[in-house]
Amino acid sequence: MSGAGHGGAVRTLVVMRHAEAGHVPGLSDRERPLTEAGERDAREAGELIGRLKPDLVICSPAVRTLRTAELLGLDAPVETEREIWEAYPEELLDLLRRTDPDVHTLVLVGHNPGVHQLVLGLTRTTGDGFPPGAVAVIRLGESWAEVRFGTEQLVEMCHPDRFREEAT
Repeated sequence: MSGAGHGGAVRTLVVMRHAEAGHVPGLSDRERPLTEAGERDAREAGELIGRLKPDLVICSPAVRTLRTAELLGLDAPVETEREIWEAYPEELLDLLRRTDPDVHTLVLVGHNPGVHQLVLGLTRTTGDGFPPGAVAVIRLGESWAEVRFGTEQLVEMCHPDRFREEAT
C-alpha cells in the first residue's frame, strides 16, 4: 500500500468507538448489531473521517465494530484484528506500533474502555467520556514504531451529536 499523496511523514490515528449497538436476547456480546441510530451515526462519522483519506481501517471481529467500520464507507481496506476485542490500552499501543510504515492515516474501531483509555494515555488529556460512535483524531510522530503514551497530540474529539450538527 502506498503512502503517496500524503506529504510529510506525520502519522494520523483516528480512534473510534463502535457506534450504538442494541442488546438482543439470545445473542452473545460479540454478535450484538448496531441500532438504526448507530448505523446513521457510523455513516455520518465516515463523512468526517473520509476527509483525512485513511489508508487502512482496523477493527475487532465483533459484529458492531465490523459493521461500524463498513458503514464509514471509506476508500480504504478494512481488516479485523482479534487483539482489539477486550484490549487494554497497552495492547492497543502494541498493535499500533506494528502498523505498516506505508500507512500514514489509520482508523482503529474498537471498544470501551480500551479505546478511550488509549486516547487519554496517548494525549495526556482528560475526558468526560467516549460514548458509542465517538471519534478522536490524534497527530503522531513520524513512526508508528515510536508511538508512546503521553507524547501525542489530540487534534479533535467529537461525539455523534456533532456529526448530526455538521450534516445539517
